[in-house]
Amino acid sequence: MAKFPAVSRSVFRFTNETMRIVMVTVIGVVLGFFIGISFPSVSITKIYVPTNPRGAERLAPGIVVPDTDFHLRRLWGDPSEDLPFKPKYLVTFTVGYAQKENINRAVKKFSDNFAILLFHYDGRVTEWDEFEWSKRAIHISVSKQTKWWYAKRFLHPDIVAAYEYIFIWDEDLGVDHFNAEEYIKLVKKNGLDISQPGLEPDRGLTWQMTKRRGDREVHKVTEERPGWFVEIMAPVFSREAWRCVWHMIQNDLVHGWGLDFALRKCVEPAHEKIGVVDSQWIVHQVVPSLGNQGKAEGGKPAWEGVRARCRKEWGMFQTSEIACIDIKGAILNFPLQKSVYICREAQWMKHCPDPTFDVFFCMQGGPKMKLCPDPAFDVCFGS
Repeated sequence: MAKFPAVSRSVFRFTNETMRIVMVTVIGVVLGFFIGISFPSVSITKIYVPTNPRGAERLAPGIVVPDTDFHLRRLWGDPSEDLPFKPKYLVTFTVGYAQKENINRAVKKFSDNFAILLFHYDGRVTEWDEFEWSKRAIHISVSKQTKWWYAKRFLHPDIVAAYEYIFIWDEDLGVDHFNAEEYIKLVKKNGLDISQPGLEPDRGLTWQMTKRRGDREVHKVTEERPGWFVEIMAPVFSREAWRCVWHMIQNDLVHGWGLDFALRKCVEPAHEKIGVVDSQWIVHQVVPSLGNQGKAEGGKPAWEGVRARCRKEWGMFQTSEIACIDIKGAILNFPLQKSVYICREAQWMKHCPDPTFDVFFCMQGGPKMKLCPDPAFDVCFGS
């Protein structure tokens, strides 16, 4: 008789556990039912990831590769073993075969940390294989095009995202006093997102702003024109700055004239992040090779047509640039005037009272203000 109470307690405990399981199951079924009727439009066949690039919303994140590079890969073996070493930086030269010796000297100044990309404007590519480094370089050939035409089409920010810095250089640069690794160290040390080597002051036309200064490593001071820091023959861009600059390059303006005046729009503060590296300097040899790629018309030599196109593009770029203007709150504190002030050097333009801004205008007698279709700017003006 003494065992019956123990049996009763065991049965009671079993009954409680069973009831607990039943209750949890019922609650789960009811909750699932209400969730199902609350979201009838959900389809498990669709995948939407807000962080995926535009056009890839239906892809699982694990398969999305939003950018690429110029790394050369094998046609055999394990893909993970293709790249025992990845270059950190990209150097591009726009070249003609006539300048092969100069380019050969320049390329030797760059270590294996730098990928080499040649844009060929004269159609001659295979001849470059006389140089061993050329067999490892990337070659892109389209006749009679400029480096900015190439840059817009082949240096999209998602293509060069693998490289920390991008050099976009001309073919006529003397590099006897230049060391690429030391240059990168100074750029990083001084926080330069846009830079160029200093120019030898005794050779050719050299602006004061880019002229090499022998008493310092880097200078960031502009003298001729406010906001103009570097030129376009040998610029170096950080990955972040290039993403902005690329969007500013116009498809139809292939010479890039005027682009150097607008580079400051891509970094802030510009006077801290744009500069000239004096201790690593180059010589601009001013070889008019691209002029020979023009067309002689009306009894004028080919180079005159190229130069005329450069000047025309400069004016067009200025027009497109001032179509949308950066307007900050501080500009509203200027006294009202009936003038338009534009910080550009031309007969019809006036000096801007504040070098921080490109244009000063007000509603009284000034251009009509309206919303700007370009989200990078706050205000547009026009007649």
